[in-house]
Amino acid sequence: MAYIILNKNNFFNNLDIIANRTKSVDKIALVLKDNAYGHGLLEMATMASEYGITKAVVQTSAEADAIESFFDSILVLADTPKSANQKASYTINGLKSIEKFAKGTKVELKVDTGMHRNGVNISELEEAFANIKRAGLLLAGVFTHHRSADELTSEWFWQKETFKTVKQKARELACEFGFENLRFHSCNSAALFRDNDFDEDMARVGIAAYGCLELPRAFGAEDFKPVLSLFASKNSSRLLKAGARVGYGGDGTLVQDSIVSNYDFGYGDGFLRICTKNGYKTPKGVDLVGRISMDNSSFLGTQEELLIFDDARVAAKYAQTISYEVLTSLKSHLERTIV
Repeated sequence: MAYIILNKNNFFNNLDIIANRTKSVDKIALVLKDNAYGHGLLEMATMASEYGITKAVVQTSAEADAIESFFDSILVLADTPKSANQKASYTINGLKSIEKFAKGTKVELKVDTGMHRNGVNISELEEAFANIKRAGLLLAGVFTHHRSADELTSEWFWQKETFKTVKQKARELACEFGFENLRFHSCNSAALFRDNDFDEDMARVGIAAYGCLELPRAFGAEDFKPVLSLFASKNSSRLLKAGARVGYGGDGTLVQDSIVSNYDFGYGDGFLRICTKNGYKTPKGVDLVGRISMDNSSFLGTQEELLIFDDARVAAKYAQTISYEVLTSLKSHLERTIV
């Protein structure tokens, strides 16, 4: 079966870089949503806890419940719990969602500072605080999300300034409505490396921790190492003559006599099918032949175990996408081993 290797040394290297930026391991909130960006929720939670990470960010209540033993604090981005996890705080993404939470639920208020995706408008802050108080919810934090922190534009600067205004107003409202010790956070991976004087309560770090952050060189974030490597096992091999056509539609035409081997990894496992059209090569230069099938892919050569990729950023170029999509496409049934 195809399988995934997770490199602990690389992961810890990345966390060292991040901790140097946040000035404290305690300010790192590791984003573990979508099966830890395809790396494996429990596997990455285990390593993060070993490193000393105490905060996590997930998408759902089920994810929060699965990792509660590893962390002291968990932020759930988009779910309404049937019964609240005591370690979790739940995101308010709009005014109407406030009424969905049960009394006593710990929540964090997301504010739209320019992303225009989720969050209350700045003009709605006072109404949001009043409604949270009226609903009997426990407000633990206020946060936002940057839309262009990974690009050399001015947008990061004005969103940062806008959030400063939000924080000031939120502190005033917290005093008015009796909410204490609010935490404030805005930085994702890219935003953390835009700021030379990080001073928020935590940074929500995802792709940087997994070693696939891509930023302009001016931001000085080149020392990250990919954590995940993907391997496939050989099903069979055959010697084929020049001109033989391989796979569905016979799209893979051999230009010379070749040994073609079939491996147990296809689009049903997360190998994006568009890679077929773009001349996919493995990190060691082994050529993909013909279309990617649901559970199979054919390559030139005879290796028993084939490294498909060890850097999702490179694989993403073949797929004409981003590393996030390559990684989160990897199915949960693939075995993941920490080395």
